Amino acid sequence: MTTKPLHNFHIPVMGLAYTIDSPIRVAQYGISSVISIIDDEILEKMKNFYNQKFNLNYSGISTKTEDYRAKRITAYLDMVDDIVNEKFESFKQEISKNKEALKDFVAMLPNTSDLKSSLQNLIAQKDNWSDSIKNFIETNLFPGSIDVNIMTKVDKDNYKKNKQLPVIYNDAHASLRGFAKSKLSSSMVLSAGMNPRLYSYMEEFDDFFPDENGYLKKKIILKVSDFRSAIIQGNFLAKKGLWVSEYRIESGLNCGGHAFATEGMLLGPIMEEFRQKKNDLIQSAYTLMNNALQQKEKPVLSQPLEMKITVQGGVGTSEEHEFLLNTYNVDSVGWGSPFLLVPEATSVDTETRNLLLKAKEKDFYLSQISPLGVPFNTIKGTSNELLKNQKEAKGRYGSSCPKKLLALSKEYSPEGTCTASRKYQDIKLNELYTQKETLSEEEFNKKKNEITDKACLCVGLVNAAYMEQGIEIKGEKQGVVICPGPNIAFFDKEVSLSEMVKHIYGNTNILPDNSRPNMFINELKMYVDYLKKEITGSTQQITHSQTKKWNAFRKNMLEGIEYYHQLFNASSFFRQGLQTINNQLQEYKLMLNSIEIPQVEK
Repeated sequence: MTTKPLHNFHIPVMGLAYTIDSPIRVAQYGISSVISIIDDEILEKMKNFYNQKFNLNYSGISTKTEDYRAKRITAYLDMVDDIVNEKFESFKQEISKNKEALKDFVAMLPNTSDLKSSLQNLIAQKDNWSDSIKNFIETNLFPGSIDVNIMTKVDKDNYKKNKQLPVIYNDAHASLRGFAKSKLSSSMVLSAGMNPRLYSYMEEFDDFFPDENGYLKKKIILKVSDFRSAIIQGNFLAKKGLWVSEYRIESGLNCGGHAFATEGMLLGPIMEEFRQKKNDLIQSAYTLMNNALQQKEKPVLSQPLEMKITVQGGVGTSEEHEFLLNTYNVDSVGWGSPFLLVPEATSVDTETRNLLLKAKEKDFYLSQISPLGVPFNTIKGTSNELLKNQKEAKGRYGSSCPKKLLALSKEYSPEGTCTASRKYQDIKLNELYTQKETLSEEEFNKKKNEITDKACLCVGLVNAAYMEQGIEIKGEKQGVVICPGPNIAFFDKEVSLSEMVKHIYGNTNILPDNSRPNMFINELKMYVDYLKKEITGSTQQITHSQTKKWNAFRKNMLEGIEYYHQLFNASSFFRQGLQTINNQLQEYKLMLNSIEIPQVEK
């Protein structure tokens, strides 16, 4: 059965644990959210926490248990499903009896929602109010989706007694299996690029294939940054009989956590291509999928399944939200970082939330702290940064690396080493010190910083959840790493879930003033800054391929600026700030044209 979501926004995954229990907090209101399932340890600890809190009957799963990673993930997701369903039933009972509670819920629904207008009409009834409401609620309300996220690159080989285990025990593979074996009927978001082995592994589980009625118990969502990537990955899966139910487009640099830069392609032109070519995605996948289903002797489809296009990254006002929905016909808009300031929705400790509240635009930056070697959005002054500085003042670098989720470098060990680990950094620093005499002080310090910048994300990204719930943190003190997108700089107060949702739908405003730039301008600024830093920060001998890449990057941004000029001037949106937007677009155009890109002979 296909049901239409109650809301046209969703809460994307944030870090390893900031949305670890978001469905338990918000799903009863019809709000969908995404849990990261790569770290089985925090899932096990959170399962034990809620098991005790709600007096459930889930037993602990030891690391000595066969296939413990997948089994822990399955157990946690099953428990979340149980809790969400119970909370949803209680919520339905409450709003069918309590008119004020019902009014509060109705106030959170989209203004354009048929459900909202129907409920408002029922509330206005004087006779048989409760019975009418109860019947309507049973038919039309359902909880938000409990979706999961797997970063496809976090797929480390695992070992037992120094012997490498089969590929299916790799981290991402075990996560996929854990979701596939859960009782959830929801979606798996695959992010960070294509992993053919992982994608092929989905064929092992019937839940990813449609039944004779075209029903998918487990759906696939691909997080992508351009159309080309979408059609390549979608067709790869379709050839295996697997359908991509949603393409989730995320602006490359203007989001939280890891920032995967596109080749200068801005969000607007990317969304335009999806709008124009969505049918190509559908028809291409449909033909390939039916051929594969026929070969596998599985039920074929009489027509294509539903395919959604959603978008996220940097949105902050109801006007931007409506613009994305209306201009590009998207099905949902992701609101991430602002929800870090909503205690009802996300798992953040008080100290870190206060840091976010007080921080200004200058405090958020694109760092090199991720062991994946990908730019990572963070904020100055985290407890992780302070502890790291204290250790480095005593000549101690790197983390003890207790989890090894990002131990992906095979440079010094076939089992993999994390570039944020003490082991790896000690080796690298010793190598660097042997070269000290041949390097200038500036070169030496730059190379040293490149080594020691890396932070332990596996621990730092989960500690906030432990601290919020009072769960004991064992091992070396690491503090908290947090990964907000820069958009959060313009939000400066803690708000309730109701206030945030009303802000999204334009029924209130929680932003302090009008200083926040338009989301498309904010992304453009980040791309320009990124290009300038790429050029000026290059210490290696510049190659022809690099200059070609930089020129293409600039060309794509300039074309994006022209697209925005035409789009915004013809649109009914952003009229109030249109002159400012046009001026800013012109400024960045001049800035881009003034950037000197080195010319290198072929």
